[in-house]
Amino acid sequence: MRIEAQNLSFSYHSRRVLSGVSFQAEPGQLLAVMGPNGVGKTTLFRCILGTLSCYEGSILIGGADSKTLSARQRADRIAYIPQIHAPLFSFSARDMVLMGTAHTLSAFSAPGPKERAAANSAMERLGILHLAERSFHCLSGGEQQLVLIARALAQDSPILLMDEPTSSLDYGNQNLVLSRVRALADEGYTVLLSTHNPQHALCYADQVLALCEGKVAALGAPEKVLCPALIQQLYGTQTEFVNTSHGVLIVPAIERLG
Repeated sequence: MRIEAQNLSFSYHSRRVLSGVSFQAEPGQLLAVMGPNGVGKTTLFRCILGTLSCYEGSILIGGADSKTLSARQRADRIAYIPQIHAPLFSFSARDMVLMGTAHTLSAFSAPGPKERAAANSAMERLGILHLAERSFHCLSGGEQQLVLIARALAQDSPILLMDEPTSSLDYGNQNLVLSRVRALADEGYTVLLSTHNPQHALCYADQVLALCEGKVAALGAPEKVLCPALIQQLYGTQTEFVNTSHGVLIVPAIERLG
């Protein structure tokens, strides 16, 4: 399902956070949203999710104006994967995934065989079905993030919105999670993923949306728009792009003291 923003702007009172942001993401694409802290990435996601509705411009989800969609209709279209968080209760991994089916149930209904089958299928697709009975609290960071992604898959929505899914993961788990996310995009999901790591965008994304001071600094294929000048503009860091046998490596210019 396609998602598109047209001239999107948002302000917190008198403080402008987003200004004239336009982009589109198609099924089968992974769009990486980049930019420094406070640039508006989370605000953009909150506008898409409908938790912030007083924006200017428009957001189209599958051709429908987001503001016309009910919460149920939006959940049918978009699944949100947050950063890792610890639930108050000690849920099993399967119970966490089952929560993704809640929008299909009435207020007093419990998950049945259909919902359990959806949860098991989602976990199997990500290779974590063997964790089903484990406590979510006892899983590694990478395993927890995959459980949250499985919860989104159980929701059965064609658009996946991921807020810095690798921010608290070690190097190996970052690549494990991103490889799974890349595979989901290849299956036909529309994926929007925010990241602070330009190397992740270069390796895994089809499109990059770079935000600077609330405006679009660059939009396009990562190999075309990512460059030392853009990294300097976004993060104030000098870098060198080095060609290797496995692709381009972004190397920061480290100034040693002493």
